[in-house]
Amino acid sequence: MTNWPLGLPLRRRRLKAPVDPNNFHDFVEELSDVETLELFYDWETWARPNQQIPDGDWWTIWLILAGRGWGKTRCGAEFVRYHVENKLAGRIALIAEDAGDARDVMIEGESGILAISHPKCKPVFVPSKRRIEWPNGAIATIYSDNDPETLRGPQHDLFWCDELAKFRNVEEMWSNLMFGLRLGEKPRGVVTTTPKPIPIVRRLLEDERVCVTTGTTHENFNNLAPTFRDEIISQYEGTRIGRQELYAEVIDPEDYGIVKREWFRLWAADKPLPEFMYVLQSYDCAYTEKTINDPTACSVWGIFRPSDDAPLCAMLIDCWEDFLSYPDLRPKIIDEYKSLYGEPGKRVDMVLVEDKASGISIIQDLQRAGIPCRAYNPGRADKVQRLHLVANVIARGRVYVPESMVHRGQPRDWAEPLVGQVCSFPEAQRDDLTDTLSQALRLLKDMGFLNIDPVESDDDDDPDIRPKRSNPYAQ
Repeated sequence: MTNWPLGLPLRRRRLKAPVDPNNFHDFVEELSDVETLELFYDWETWARPNQQIPDGDWWTIWLILAGRGWGKTRCGAEFVRYHVENKLAGRIALIAEDAGDARDVMIEGESGILAISHPKCKPVFVPSKRRIEWPNGAIATIYSDNDPETLRGPQHDLFWCDELAKFRNVEEMWSNLMFGLRLGEKPRGVVTTTPKPIPIVRRLLEDERVCVTTGTTHENFNNLAPTFRDEIISQYEGTRIGRQELYAEVIDPEDYGIVKREWFRLWAADKPLPEFMYVLQSYDCAYTEKTINDPTACSVWGIFRPSDDAPLCAMLIDCWEDFLSYPDLRPKIIDEYKSLYGEPGKRVDMVLVEDKASGISIIQDLQRAGIPCRAYNPGRADKVQRLHLVANVIARGRVYVPESMVHRGQPRDWAEPLVGQVCSFPEAQRDDLTDTLSQALRLLKDMGFLNIDPVESDDDDDPDIRPKRSNPYAQ
């Protein structure tokens, strides 16, 4: 490989004689029109070494984690083109966050499939069918992360997934995609994305069948606009977002979270649950059951005393997320209210529901059913402020989660989603369970169960005395 002007390497195998890099333009001028056209569309000529399709057949997925402007889109488009033109693939899945992104970036973008295809085998985009068609019969169909169910059923021998790290329904989408990757002798795919430490990215990095390529924005520096180099890059150099977006570092969001994982205390796996004196169910309700919306989330908290001389603490005793329509959500909440928690079992004392979306109707229905229910109104406090208001309770070791019986030192599998969301907030992909924790701990704190500051009292002999507070949710 030789570095040519503009930082573009040209493979010497294409040259009949050595050429001085300084005379590269003279060399091009001596080529015929046909030779110039072939050279222009020859990706192996212009690609940097780490933009070439990896050698070998040991890998199934090519994961490209690279900074902004590195050339990820071009690599993905060329990956598809190579397999189609060499008749290695005939049914391709193109997956983006939504159909608009797929069309604007992957297909019609400056580095998209249409732009980089040789005129002799240029495909045709058929918007009405959400696909592009090549002269040799190959077809690539658009799929959206917003509707992962469309991947349930279709079969493919190749896929290109762009910006995977920002997908909201990535787990469901990925499962459906993998089940359909079953055509041909060697089905495979490429993932092009700026990294985020979401679970699927971490799993791919650890998978022996995944070939990982990393790169930084600076590798394509000479081909970026001067304003981008001078203003954007210089602005974010040395920052956390710069490390992620420019240098493609997989940064653990828990490193920058408001709440630290070590603040949560673990209730030993081999210990039975304690006796709870108060049980609270906390709900954050979604607008609809569709996957394009956030799910309904619930967390259940029990107040207990770890030992005779210990202050009151809260324990997470259940949590879940689900996409439910209102007709399905109402009976589920009523059924959950009937649950018993702890040793011996204790019924729920209060159901706390944020008064938004379907939660408004839920509150009314629960009150009609005679279920103790309280509306949560955060007032003017945003999500970050809400978590800050209760973070000190967790930091003081007043919040417990059950320990896993398999992975000692870690929360139980059902509790991990909540702990992970809370500790990654505000960088977490979802925050619904975090909202249920914030509102639950705030109510329990204001009820006097989780006092942090000492409370003046005329009755020093009553350790359970709790101050009278005004409604904190009416602000």
